[in-house]
Amino acid sequence: MFGPKRDEVTRDWRELHNEELNDRYSSPNIVQVTKSRRNGWAGHVACLEESRGGYRVLLGEPEGKRPLEKLKHRWEDHIKMDLQEAGSEGMDWIDVA
Repeated sequence: MFGPKRDEVTRDWRELHNEELNDRYSSPNIVQVTKSRRNGWAGHVACLEESRGGYRVLLGEPEGKRPLEKLKHRWEDHIKMDLQEAGSEGMDWIDVA
């Protein structure tokens, strides 16, 4: 999106790394924004009735086949991983929401 940069030492063109882009353009970290929005959505959906589509997507099991390298994660699994990273792994996120 921001294009390559010319290295002043070697005079070769190279792609910018994420850290360089963050320093240069001071944009928010996209991973943190995504996690924040995902957790906000999960809190909203956790308050819905169990028969609603969003609730079933949040807590449902993924269907179909995937390559062996890819694990089948549910939305709930990602939310729990986010809480572990934040240091709040022992609490039940649905009760908190």
